[in-house]
Amino acid sequence: QVQLAESGGGLVQAGGSLRLSCAASGRTFSSLNMGWFRQAPGKEREFVAASSKSGSSTYYADSAKGRFTISRDNAKNTVYLQMNSLKPEDTAVYYCAADRFLGGINITQARFANGYAYWGQGTQVTVSS
Repeated sequence: QVQLAESGGGLVQAGGSLRLSCAASGRTFSSLNMGWFRQAPGKEREFVAASSKSGSSTYYADSAKGRFTISRDNAKNTVYLQMNSLKPEDTAVYYCAADRFLGGINITQARFANGYAYWGQGTQVTVSS
């Protein structure tokens, strides 16, 4: 089993920054492809960013490019999402996801929520205008 726990969400003004963290259980974190998704009220869950197992490959939604950065520290079993220049439309519950079975990933695989086997409970991000 893999358990994921997000933290770092909160309330921030437009233009501000937040750093989300996702801590994973187990000794095989380096075998997991990791992703961040978000879901706003009344909307479908959407892809935000993803990282390959080593962190050498990263992928971003168009809405996140240039503002968000995904990174990981495999020694700490943690993946991060640094969010800068936040906008009100970034308001959503942000979820961390993992799939150790994907092998290598490309952007198509990274964006597909159903391809991830493990999910955290989510952390609320609210951006005020």
